[in-house]
Amino acid sequence: MKKLEQIPLDGDLPSPKGVALAILDLCRREDATFTDLAQLAQTDPALAGRLLRQANSAAMGGGRPVASVLEAIRRLGLGTVRNLALGFSLVDQHQNGPCQGFDYQSFWSHSLLMAIAVQQFGTTMNLGSGEELFACGLLAQVGRLGLATVYPAAYGRLLQDTDAHSPLVEREREHLHTDHNELTAALLTAWGIPGALVEPIYHHEAPEASGFLAGSRPQQLANVFHFARCIADLGLAPESEYGNRSAALLLLGGKLGLDADALDHAINELMPRWREWGNLLKVPAAALPTFAQMSAADARRPELSGTPAALRVLLVDDDATSRCIVESVLRDVLGHTVISAGTGAEALAVAVDAQPHIVITDWMMPGMSGLELTHALRATEWGQTMYLIMLTGLDAEDEIAEAFEAGVDDFLTKPVNVRTLRARLRAAGHYVQLLEAWERDRAQLKQFAAELAISNRRLEHTAMTDLLTGLPNRRAGTDALAKAWPAASRSQQPLSVLVLDIDYFKRINDTHGHAVGDKVLVAVAQELQRAARKNDAVCRWGGEEFLMICENTDLKAALLAADRLRRTVESMKIDAGGSPVRTSISIGVASREASMIDADSLVNAADRALYRAKESGRNRSCIIVQGQLRCLP
Repeated sequence: MKKLEQIPLDGDLPSPKGVALAILDLCRREDATFTDLAQLAQTDPALAGRLLRQANSAAMGGGRPVASVLEAIRRLGLGTVRNLALGFSLVDQHQNGPCQGFDYQSFWSHSLLMAIAVQQFGTTMNLGSGEELFACGLLAQVGRLGLATVYPAAYGRLLQDTDAHSPLVEREREHLHTDHNELTAALLTAWGIPGALVEPIYHHEAPEASGFLAGSRPQQLANVFHFARCIADLGLAPESEYGNRSAALLLLGGKLGLDADALDHAINELMPRWREWGNLLKVPAAALPTFAQMSAADARRPELSGTPAALRVLLVDDDATSRCIVESVLRDVLGHTVISAGTGAEALAVAVDAQPHIVITDWMMPGMSGLELTHALRATEWGQTMYLIMLTGLDAEDEIAEAFEAGVDDFLTKPVNVRTLRARLRAAGHYVQLLEAWERDRAQLKQFAAELAISNRRLEHTAMTDLLTGLPNRRAGTDALAKAWPAASRSQQPLSVLVLDIDYFKRINDTHGHAVGDKVLVAVAQELQRAARKNDAVCRWGGEEFLMICENTDLKAALLAADRLRRTVESMKIDAGGSPVRTSISIGVASREASMIDADSLVNAADRALYRAKESGRNRSCIIVQGQLRCLP
């Protein structure tokens, strides 16, 4: 990825202005406080309202709603407020612009839906702060806005080139010597977005080519940004593309562990929030059908192919003689199952129960005409898939055009010719068979997506679980720490960790054998899990070592918990084939301090305290405070 100064640009780039720019400057200062930031944000009522909206959105899981800007900023954290102010400022400034081929409103509508999707799925997968992910999702395509701003004429021509078949990124490189992904990454870096987020955003359009380690956090982030982008593409797609785009989303969802029902529920939850934020930011957000309805959209108009077979035909004609003749041909000559109706209203009631493949209806009937019956059927989901043939004595082009516009698929003139009827039914049979094949393919796709989702959930569980003890493994513990650390930083709540080690474990293995050693590990793990509080995270850190993460827990409470755990393990008797084995643990305890730069610093401090506990005779707890070690007697 290039730095911003390495990218050839001819004009001014999008940049924050006013209060947002002042917030960026303030956040660069080491002495910046929440109070300073709140005073600055309150000078822009729109920004203050949006920050409150985001803070209370994060609290929907059960947290107390916030009412003041200061409290909202405390909850969100300085970095997140900076990123949100940056995004909101760009939205306000660039509702329109000089680039004729660039749809500014659609761009922000797409970016907003992508932001909401990244926030929802990224939070579910524990990939970071939801508010920070929202801000990054909003800016994940900002390079496109940058190119439209710097090169309005050239970029407009490039976007309007309808004959171009190469991807947009390739055309950007060819004509502008850079591309929107490169510019996005450079802008985000210049604005202070962490590199751990910038790199996945840079690769999100083609995450499979990123080179990230499989299962790593960067790869998961790139996949989530890609998934969110595809959801945004669906949200702005024309109705004719719903089926293909939703099918692709089913497969992507399966890779993320979401089956069709879970994906349907999640996407349907996103849409109201998209509209709420759209009203807040003055960005268009359409009212869309449910995901299930969008997935079924392609069932309405398949192309004709295949071989005809026996069909269920609903015949509607108020002329009893004509109806009997056509019914006899359909049933006795062509071999189809026929249901008859004498009026349009009767036919509509029969169609609900019979669910015919084909409806053949007379046009001119008392009460509900054939055209009105067509409108009524096409207004229902099940009626949209039926093949409709209109019987008419008219041969006027205007009337025939009106019938096709109403949703009729074919027409026959009276009196009905048997050969012509056979040909029309053959075409209808092709339609029905293709429709059934499409429905089978869709069912198989949903089944495949469900199996893929289950498989990925199992793989994720296996990748995050220690097979011997059943506890989360080191990787899961690292992820839990990566989530707990920024949360504690934002909320200024205490965070403590306990590193626990089984004493003389090698002696147990040497004396009783590795099978007994495994029993001891399992027994201690189970006891730690039982003794942990609801919000504590316990994992096997490696070998005979365990890690406990205690959120919203100060050093005093963590030390009391450590001593309780130590005494519990000390009192255990583990069966070793008739002779009980006793064991004990040593524990190092540390709490988050201002001098610690990251979660690794916290764990390293607890490791030092554990080493001191071992040096001091084992079966004891030691703490570290401001670099000073102290052990309980």
